[in-house]
Amino acid sequence: MKKNGLFFLAFLGLQASVKAQQDTIPTRLLDTVTVSTKLKGSYYLPAVEGTGLFAGKKTNVLYAATMDGNLAANVQRTAFAKIPGLNMWEMDGAGTQLNIATRGTDAHRCIEMNMRQNGYNTNSDMFGYPENHYTVPLEAIQEVQYIRGSAALQFGSQFGGMMNFILKEADSIKPFALESVQTAGSNNLFNSYNAVGGTAGKISYYAYYDYRHGDGWRDEARFDYHAYYANFKYSFNSKGSIALQFSRMDYVQQIAGGLDDDQFKQNNKQATRARNYFQPFINIPALVFNYNLSNRTQLNVTAHGIFGERNSVQFINPPNIADTFNTAIGSYNPRQLDRDYYKGFTTEAKILHSYNLGKNASALSAGVRYFNEDTRRKQKGTGTTGSDFDLTMIKPYGIDLKLHTANYAVFAENMFAVSKNFMVIPGIRYEVINSSMNGVLNNASDHVAYKGKRSFPLAGLGLQYQVAKTVQVYGNISQAYRPYIYANITPATQLDQVDPNLKDSKGYDIDLGIRGNINNVFRFDINPYYLFYGDRVGLLSFVGNDNATHLLTTNIGNSVSKGVEAYTELVVWKNGYTSFLSVFNSLAYNHSRYTSAEINKSGVNTSIKGNYVENSPDWLEKAGVNMQYRNFSTGFQFSYTSKCYNDALNTVSSTNGVTGLIPAYHVWDWNFSWNIVKQFTLSGGINNFTNEKYFNRRITMYPGPGILPADGRTFYITGRIKI
Repeated sequence: MKKNGLFFLAFLGLQASVKAQQDTIPTRLLDTVTVSTKLKGSYYLPAVEGTGLFAGKKTNVLYAATMDGNLAANVQRTAFAKIPGLNMWEMDGAGTQLNIATRGTDAHRCIEMNMRQNGYNTNSDMFGYPENHYTVPLEAIQEVQYIRGSAALQFGSQFGGMMNFILKEADSIKPFALESVQTAGSNNLFNSYNAVGGTAGKISYYAYYDYRHGDGWRDEARFDYHAYYANFKYSFNSKGSIALQFSRMDYVQQIAGGLDDDQFKQNNKQATRARNYFQPFINIPALVFNYNLSNRTQLNVTAHGIFGERNSVQFINPPNIADTFNTAIGSYNPRQLDRDYYKGFTTEAKILHSYNLGKNASALSAGVRYFNEDTRRKQKGTGTTGSDFDLTMIKPYGIDLKLHTANYAVFAENMFAVSKNFMVIPGIRYEVINSSMNGVLNNASDHVAYKGKRSFPLAGLGLQYQVAKTVQVYGNISQAYRPYIYANITPATQLDQVDPNLKDSKGYDIDLGIRGNINNVFRFDINPYYLFYGDRVGLLSFVGNDNATHLLTTNIGNSVSKGVEAYTELVVWKNGYTSFLSVFNSLAYNHSRYTSAEINKSGVNTSIKGNYVENSPDWLEKAGVNMQYRNFSTGFQFSYTSKCYNDALNTVSSTNGVTGLIPAYHVWDWNFSWNIVKQFTLSGGINNFTNEKYFNRRITMYPGPGILPADGRTFYITGRIKI
């Protein structure tokens, strides 16, 4: 990373075509809006959106045309570049997982984010196992909405905030429309996205099927991915509608395994595993009801389920232990078989009522939530000695658990318009969580049982002041929490213990910023922030009655993340609507450190005060330049991430590569788009065109253990037809 280039790019910003922020309070129903103009850049949510209140909150909105780069492979680095502060792990080039975090939280499958599609959750279990196994194809997305930690009041727990993917909808004036997007690329990548939709009278429909396969950039990294979606909507009248939606995603991915540091230096494409596979499949049926009870009152009710599995068969050992033929048994060693089964149901009802406070428009948003989830966890089974994807069990599971979570919640937020330009937004939320677990560990030798009931009152306050027609100052402080998860209440062995007084992690998130645009030429959103993350969960050592040292799962201490997130974009030159030159910058400084904590180190409880929070780099930078001339456009993007560590002890190196420093790295990407005729667009690009050798992930578990290299140079070419 050249520092001069970093600081130069830090003053740049991206493309034109920006609409001025309205000084009135806009509203819209999420199930009926369709954005047709191809706007570029990063936007924020209006004060009122559907049944939600977003005044005073740090928010981002990306539209479909905003997400540049290889959407077919879900390349997060370019698709979400214009949201500052996102830390995105690049574990493979398949795009089968999203790994996103912010402000010192964990990015693994968005485990500390409230992930949603069309307003409803897609996390496998928000309270017991919140990993997001469901990955929507980016080709299907119309809009991305992201609200930071202040989202906890309206949407529930998680310090990482809420990210909502709004999918494309039916053409409102045609009975039939077709979109077909075909992409080919390096390493036998092929993606086929095909969608149909239309409107006839009161009925509209939209459906897609996406298929993706490839060999992967690394050896032994093949994948086959399928995604399906259908949305049938009936509009009663101008006041309301009901929609039946169904989503499914499944894939089988071969896992190349982790590397140690020497292996990475020698050949970062090499595989240490050829017999490891991962297979999730998730089904999400949903019912979405919207109705305008009056011209001032809107009702939204969603009911959805999550039904699916997470399956893996692996030879799990550090990368310095080879998976070789065992002459003693005349075959390869048996693989470990792990399987999860999910069955969940959620209903949320929200209402928004607009009213006048004097002469100024105010609004109240309130809602209730019911969540019920059953997970069956079967792990450490003995699988086959073969090399193919095979879930056959040879010997019983070492872990066989039944896990259940029920959640009830109620919230209310009110936007008081004190004057035409000044708003005060207080809010409260109350949650109840009932968790239970029973089953066996260590091949039925240890029976475990747990029951717990917790409740959380949360509060927040937002402020927003309209400095000028297109510039506003905003601020927010909101409480949030992260529930301890199933893994935290499952002892690793009979000798280990879980603290009976274990508490959920609690804290708060503060934002203060200024955002807007000047003459549709310069757009900006700059905000300092502070996140307190208390009662983090970890392991401490203790001496048992047998005078031996054991491990206790308990609350180990606190951390603080503080810094600045800044997005700027500048139109350098513009000639009408068809030609322009613009630059953008998406920069974040994030100082995440433990402020008072200790953890076990080789049997000794050791202070980690002042240490980096795991996987939390100080600097995250995305910057680029975009050019358009008539129907042809092209762009370059620069990405930089500073160093971090993957463990709380901030280990510099290890012999097996599992823990250690993650060095700073930088990546360049290039893309182009050519609208040859009205119905056909040709696009493509080169990712990591300087062939940077880097990684941003060390891991102690699946899909490692060890270093997971990021992809080197790859190319793609895409043809899109819309009729």
